[in-house]
Amino acid sequence: MAADDQYFLVVDDFSTMRRIVSGLLKELEYTKMVEADDGSSALKILEAGALPVTFVLTDWNMPGMDGLTLLKKIRATPSLAHLPVLMITAEAKKENIVMAAQSGADGYIVKPFTAATLKEKIEKILARRATMASA
Repeated sequence: MAADDQYFLVVDDFSTMRRIVSGLLKELEYTKMVEADDGSSALKILEAGALPVTFVLTDWNMPGMDGLTLLKKIRATPSLAHLPVLMITAEAKKENIVMAAQSGADGYIVKPFTAATLKEKIEKILARRATMASA
């Protein structure tokens, strides 16, 4: 899938972090995105279906609905379960990484990170999903 085929949902409670992630995505030539400030807002965007979101990037620690709960709700919703979800968080503890993977995260990035790291994770996730789809 080409960069212009992707539509990202960037979820973080800090507007600065959302701007940073959105800026990195633009650097990587991903231009279609929408932002949400917590898991509840993100889930509303996804459930409304008005935007063609194809990839979710979410922080873990947020007030209200956190990223892990959002991930679990995405995986439990048949119309959303196919979406790739990349966790972006300051939590580098091994047990958190394992918990995210067991809950259905496609990848995990620890803040701070570079555009190169983000690109590598997104490309790996998309390649793995393309391989699974063609199998």
